[in-house]
Amino acid sequence: MRFLIDCTLQYEALTETTLILNVEAQHGERQRIVREKLLIPDGVSSETHEVPETRNRYRRMILPVGAHRIRYRAEVETSPATFDVEEVLSLPVSELPFEVMPHLHPSRYCPSDRLGRFAWRQFGDIASGHEKVEAICNWIFENVDYIAGSSDSSTSAHETFTFRAGVCRDFAHLGISFARALGIPARFVSVYASDLKPQDFHAVFEAYLGGRWYIFDATRLCSIDRLIKIAVGRDAADSAFATYYGQLSGPPKSITVRHVDGDREADEDWTVDAVSLSN
Repeated sequence: MRFLIDCTLQYEALTETTLILNVEAQHGERQRIVREKLLIPDGVSSETHEVPETRNRYRRMILPVGAHRIRYRAEVETSPATFDVEEVLSLPVSELPFEVMPHLHPSRYCPSDRLGRFAWRQFGDIASGHEKVEAICNWIFENVDYIAGSSDSSTSAHETFTFRAGVCRDFAHLGISFARALGIPARFVSVYASDLKPQDFHAVFEAYLGGRWYIFDATRLCSIDRLIKIAVGRDAADSAFATYYGQLSGPPKSITVRHVDGDREADEDWTVDAVSLSN
């Protein structure tokens, strides 16, 4: 599948501000950057860093006082792997690779230790593997209202569980917390999504099953085989599209993601397979 991405960020720096962006699509086995360009303000230099373990791509720059416009444009090709959900089983903790073990632990926005009793009571008897994580997503979709503005950057999964409302990052945090409580490694994923309306950055999560990471989206707003990965982490604290040190303000971001492999609107069927963008 091939996608065109156009992301524009506008800022007013009230003081000299260090800005760290994480908006550039990942390079991966199943995600190829055909072409891309990041346009930054004249006179502003930037430095880049790609984290080997996660493939997150960071861009750091210092913005002087004034107005600034940053634009990221890319053409990205994805080749998601799909599997029969009944064949995707979880591994016992005793057999998990050590590198995925940190994704079993509670984190800032995913206090899985506080949700364990409910998770085991609600999902413990469900067959292990993809079916169990899908049951988690179904419960979240049916019991948590998607309401814009119902949470903020400090909202944890425990608060989302308590108040039963949130946005995509909250749905992802709650899914991660339940999965970890059940002994399934899970991590936060920020993505571009062509199906999302209105278009914006989107958040989903991945669970480690049968030796690879599989994508899940409890919001049901996007088809999981039509996502472009930006960043992964323990939770949103590791995967923010922008972090700054100084004072910034500005209008809302503008994002357009277009699927360019044929007539997307004529294809109304979303996959029900297990989907992975990782080997």
